[in-house]
Amino acid sequence: MARKTKSATSKLLPRRAAPKNRPAARPGSSPGTGPDATGVTKSTVSKSGGRKLAASTAVTKPKKAASQAASKLAIAPKSKAVGTKPKLWTEAEIAEAFRRLRAANPEPRGELHYINPFTLLVAVVLSAQATDAGVNKATPALFAAADTPEKMVALGEDQVREMIRTIGLFRTKAKNVIALSEKLIAEHGGMVPPIRDELEKLPGVGRKTANVVLNVAFGEETIAVDTHIFRVGNRTGMARGKNPLEVEMELEKRVPPAYRRDAHHWLILHGRYTCKAQRPLCGICPINDLCQWPEKPAFTGK
Repeated sequence: MARKTKSATSKLLPRRAAPKNRPAARPGSSPGTGPDATGVTKSTVSKSGGRKLAASTAVTKPKKAASQAASKLAIAPKSKAVGTKPKLWTEAEIAEAFRRLRAANPEPRGELHYINPFTLLVAVVLSAQATDAGVNKATPALFAAADTPEKMVALGEDQVREMIRTIGLFRTKAKNVIALSEKLIAEHGGMVPPIRDELEKLPGVGRKTANVVLNVAFGEETIAVDTHIFRVGNRTGMARGKNPLEVEMELEKRVPPAYRRDAHHWLILHGRYTCKAQRPLCGICPINDLCQWPEKPAFTGK
């Protein structure tokens, strides 16, 4: 009976009010959880005296998240011109572009140093995935010791490898130089053949290398499309293509005969020093007004 009386009495007692300085529970949160004054979420005390970990230790404010997302968009805005194909040039525009390039540089020359067709061939093979300046630092001593296929074979792969060590992929290139020298001796009497198909059969020689040799050593109107010409053709609208061969075919079709002999020199030099990959110098470009690149205004200040 006493037990019943105690229970009834406790029911009549008023509930103790919560302290005024305690923050109100967030909507949707369970009693006993929520951040304290320091912003750290409190844990819930169970009836058994143990602690239950809170479901989350931090609450992200929707307004803050939205502002962060907006700031990211503001940092890197997308240009509407990105991905837009430039308009293809007319034949008259191509002729005008080469007229200007020739006026600025009447006798363009490649920048690789060589002595004869054989050393030119070796220099171009060594320049794959390397700079002309880097190749020119290594080849003077090499060509002084071996300027013919016979002398190169006599020098040997080990010695060639040591002499071109400063050039990228020097081990593979040394092997190719010796192998192509042996093939020239065995199949061409130690001479460089003026035929593209025969050149491409040599170790380390591809279409671009063959075109350079044919143009520079033998005066043929070939266009060796490297990374610079590929970029200039597609960027400006002079000649578009998905790969170097497509750009080469377009240029051979569209470049006027009067400029074809030196066309690849003008375009390589233009791409190397003016129409650069990262920071093109559109402000001083001699063919700026002909160029159809949609992003050109960003580099001219217009």
